[in-house]
Amino acid sequence: MNTRRTLSRMVSPVLLILGAAFVLLPFFWMLSLSIKPADEIFTPGLDLFPSRIEWRNYAKAFAEVELTRFLFNGAIVCLGILVFQILFAVPCAYALAHRDFALKPVVFGLVLAGLLVPFHVTAIPIFLALAEVRMLNTYVALIVPFVASVFGIFLFRQFFASVPAELFDAARVDGLSETAIVWRIAFPLAMPAATAFAIFSVTAHWNDLFWPLIATSDRAIATPPRGILYFRDEEAGSDFGPLMAAATVVTAPLIIGFLFAQRAFVRGIVAGGIKG
Repeated sequence: MNTRRTLSRMVSPVLLILGAAFVLLPFFWMLSLSIKPADEIFTPGLDLFPSRIEWRNYAKAFAEVELTRFLFNGAIVCLGILVFQILFAVPCAYALAHRDFALKPVVFGLVLAGLLVPFHVTAIPIFLALAEVRMLNTYVALIVPFVASVFGIFLFRQFFASVPAELFDAARVDGLSETAIVWRIAFPLAMPAATAFAIFSVTAHWNDLFWPLIATSDRAIATPPRGILYFRDEEAGSDFGPLMAAATVVTAPLIIGFLFAQRAFVRGIVAGGIKG
């Protein structure tokens, strides 16, 4: 028995290290290419480390395309989507967890059903509707389709279900309205869940290429993944050093943000799964 436990303790870290290496290898290769000279990128051998660091790849990435503009657009779109998603999801989740109303099980069932419907199914009707009202090629077209998040409603509902109802009853006795209870009591308590949801939301929409590729053709409002496509088109796919530098710059904010918020992210996921 002791031998099995010892082997288990030895094998588990090795498997974790191998799994982490497998996941991180593409990112490491991207970073390596971003600082390699052009003459070393297509060498026959597989050299993980460059013979010399070519920082000019990053300068060219910002000089040859409007990379700063693409990053700004991504921040505006992701922030706009997140704010509206929270404004919609938190009151809906609170109502599903702590208010009684007709057809409540049906509404929650529709939320669960909505989790099974991919956005691609509704993309064409949304595109046609935005085209009809002439909203394509705007920030509105990039934000509006995602303002109602069934995943956000579900995640916050699971968190609120774990909060004792007596806490909200006491707030009602003190004279607080339901709106005040939602934003002054429920939402501050749900900050771990909000952090977890924010990471999911920002990561999904920062990396999204499908919808910006459909809804926009104006270079001025291109999001980071869409902007990288412009870069590749200009360079005909041949100048991979600056291209990988641009990809590194686009990826870096997500990695840095997750490293700062990882503890709150784990707490939010755990808290959201306490009670169904």
